[in-house]
Amino acid sequence: MLIDLFSDTVTRPTPAMRRAMCEAEVGDEQLREDPTVNRLQETVAALLAKEAALFLPSGTMCNQVAFAVHCRAGDEILLHELAHPLLYEAGGAAATVGAIFRTLPGPRGMFTAEQVRAAVRPPVHYMPRSRVVSVEQTANIVGGACWPLAQIESVCAAAREAGLACHMDGARLLNAVVATGTAARAFAAPFNSVWIDLTKGLGAPVGAVLAGSEELITEAWRYKQMLGGAMRQSGMLAAACLHALEHHVERLAEDHVRARRLATGIAQLPGVEVDPAAVDTNIVICVVDDAPAVAARLAEAGVLVGAVDKHRIRAVTHLDVDDAGIDSALAAFEAALGG
Repeated sequence: MLIDLFSDTVTRPTPAMRRAMCEAEVGDEQLREDPTVNRLQETVAALLAKEAALFLPSGTMCNQVAFAVHCRAGDEILLHELAHPLLYEAGGAAATVGAIFRTLPGPRGMFTAEQVRAAVRPPVHYMPRSRVVSVEQTANIVGGACWPLAQIESVCAAAREAGLACHMDGARLLNAVVATGTAARAFAAPFNSVWIDLTKGLGAPVGAVLAGSEELITEAWRYKQMLGGAMRQSGMLAAACLHALEHHVERLAEDHVRARRLATGIAQLPGVEVDPAAVDTNIVICVVDDAPAVAARLAEAGVLVGAVDKHRIRAVTHLDVDDAGIDSALAAFEAALGG
């Protein structure tokens, strides 16, 4: 049996989710007439304590729409040097908005309020205008690390002092909520815009929801239309997202336990570096001599992982990988690493 740890994006709708999709009440979403989409938007707005929300096909589009609302061409977005919008969104902010990125280093995918203050450009006409600070929760590529609430609040306070907007890339925000016990609305409170993904660990096939003020979401609708994100009877998709919110959030804790068990087992093998204590959520990053070669040997054994670069492997737990799957993955890692 194939054990797919390549990403939590590979999850498939459960039978119960498929039933919810089939039974969904639908209408024309572009005309704001789909009742299931409307209910999803209202649910997420309430979850994040924002005035309004907007259903979009993907988290990447949520980022691009938010940046388009916040920025003009030539404006600058401050974010971590390993953040998703920089590495994995095909230069979207530059292509669609004309915005540029200014990257900030920092351990575990995070930066500080002091770094924000130091990075903000002075208000002179020949420099880019610093406009947005973007925070990724959880920090994906470093291993699903959770930004502490206090650090988020200090970073956003520094941004607001300088007149910048604050945006949260909340692709795995609910993983952080479950891992830390901090409410989603508390994490979301300092941000002008924030979105959550209903795919990945939550298991919906499509969809993310961007939230913010009524004014922001009104403008976001325009960019949704511009980027081709307006849909028709998308209540079938929204029903999957609602099912995910109602049934799959608390179970994220199971993914976190399995990720730590996977990391603990791998740490006992030769030729690999991994710190189980650094596994906050559902992503395990381990360091080997030749990541592509190890990933290929694992694939031959029926375990799929991602080679992030020459030395780092990423394995991600999700609802389609159970305890037996972790056992099989550990056996494959042992064989691949010569343990």
